[in-house]
Amino acid sequence: MTRQIIRVTGEDRVEFLQGLVSNDVTRAPCWAALLTPQGKYLADFLIVPEGDALLLDLQADLADDLLKRLALYRLRSKVGLEAVAMTVARGTGPAPEGAIADPRHEALGWRLYGGAGDDGSDWDAIRVAHCIPESLIELIPNDSYILEAGFERLHGVDFRKGCYVGQEVTARMKHKTELRKGLTTLRVDGTVPVGTPILREGREVGTLYTQSGGRGIAHVRFDRLGEGMEAGAARVFAE
Repeated sequence: MTRQIIRVTGEDRVEFLQGLVSNDVTRAPCWAALLTPQGKYLADFLIVPEGDALLLDLQADLADDLLKRLALYRLRSKVGLEAVAMTVARGTGPAPEGAIADPRHEALGWRLYGGAGDDGSDWDAIRVAHCIPESLIELIPNDSYILEAGFERLHGVDFRKGCYVGQEVTARMKHKTELRKGLTTLRVDGTVPVGTPILREGREVGTLYTQSGGRGIAHVRFDRLGEGMEAGAARVFAE
């Protein structure tokens, strides 16, 4: 997917983002999300220091909306926001000079800002193997919850940093409830379109998303997993 870079400048840039996003900006590079006040996902991005600026690396189709939302929150903060043309190279082999390690998972390798190209790694296979969600596929604006999407396991949320938008709901999900739904990897016999419902005995178990090598990432009700699951023409099995 095409990436877009938003450059955040100004003396208040760290404090500004710290009060908005799910992770601790002072520990960048990091992965974080902007949420609704109700705790639902809006956008996710890598936050990468660049001199006196912070780069937000995100899926291009989310960039315009994110810029508008950040501008609304800016108020009197001394912050500049700008979409910039910058290439993003990535790979899983030896990292070139200036590259950063992807903070989500070591299997995602490195990223280089201002570099060109992709080393041809099978990113879908990597994501499925490690149950790593992708923007606008497993991560759905105004619908997904980041804890159900694995943000804690993938270092995308910090429970000690203090308040941010959607923090109260996220903390409550962490400390007061047991997750009944979430992303998991299932075995899949067959191939079906992303977003195909998973059924078992006529009841909906969840939804099947990215598939690779006979496995797939699905968002499911954990208590409904079991024998006899189907997603369209494919048979589905718990691992």
